[in-house]
Amino acid sequence: MSIPTTTRQIVLAARPQGWPTPENFRLETADLPELDANQVLVRNTVMSVDPYMRGRMNDVKSYVPPFQVDAPLEGGAVGEVIASTADALPVGTTVLHSLGWREHAILGADQVTVVDTTIAPASAYLGILGMPGLTAYAGLLAAAEFAPGDTVFVSGAAGAVGALVGQIAKLKGASRVIGSAGTPEKVARLLELGFDAAFNYHDGPVLDRLNEAAPEGIDVYFDNVGGEHLEAALSALRIDGRVALCGAISQYNSVDAPAGPRNLVQAIGKRLTLRGFVVSKYADMRDQFVSDIAPWLAEGKLRYDETFRDGVDNAPQAFIDMLGGANTGKMIVRL
Repeated sequence: MSIPTTTRQIVLAARPQGWPTPENFRLETADLPELDANQVLVRNTVMSVDPYMRGRMNDVKSYVPPFQVDAPLEGGAVGEVIASTADALPVGTTVLHSLGWREHAILGADQVTVVDTTIAPASAYLGILGMPGLTAYAGLLAAAEFAPGDTVFVSGAAGAVGALVGQIAKLKGASRVIGSAGTPEKVARLLELGFDAAFNYHDGPVLDRLNEAAPEGIDVYFDNVGGEHLEAALSALRIDGRVALCGAISQYNSVDAPAGPRNLVQAIGKRLTLRGFVVSKYADMRDQFVSDIAPWLAEGKLRYDETFRDGVDNAPQAFIDMLGGANTGKMIVRL
């Protein structure tokens, strides 16, 4: 195999104002320098687009630095080592790393994780076996302090994280799991995945739909959406209910300051716990996560969906479409 001297990559052309548009991105060709000691050149085969990336496109202080204008974007990717100066990472090794949005990446040996594609396809390490999987697992069990017998409500339940939250809750002994999604097809898929009830949030006020699905209330709300969903959940939560605040995708592209839940006062009388989290807080749960997830996958007890787009040049549209709910499960770009 000839070693490339250039690669194609997506850079942030301008910071989005509201919804991202294709004009916020630019496809460029970049030179690939010679490898230094203990580095690898990776040919990326799959890359991830995730909701959190929208926040990094704003020039605001957050738990991760913002993307820089005119610099390549970053994100999870899996690829094959095609050149190496690292003895532990020979050519042919498949690795997971954080320099997606480009066809090739040069990384230090300490910046990659070897993955086994005989156990699961490369894309699984961007979804169920990767960051979204651990987010679902740790968010439910640690952030939301799930207990067997709980009634659990998940918003954005057909996405990469939400679908796993519902299934893990059932496997861990939830008495009832309810999910919300944005299309009839996604609602039907949630029922196939074992959710006890699911509803389309376009069919009417979320609180009305939630009360129909859980007339006796809920104990846990896993929030991927924010906004009206969070307000409805606060009304439906029982005494000592818990909320895991994972995401607020309904607000990511808003140009106006979002209104807070109008019923937050209910958290006082109901003794509610609202806990925001990012997955890095629970990195020490990875071994526990893998020990649970691997057998469930092998036994067919845990299922996952993926939506694919092809080509680095289509990555911006894949990202925009993901924010709009075009994906079922994990949105993956094949390179």
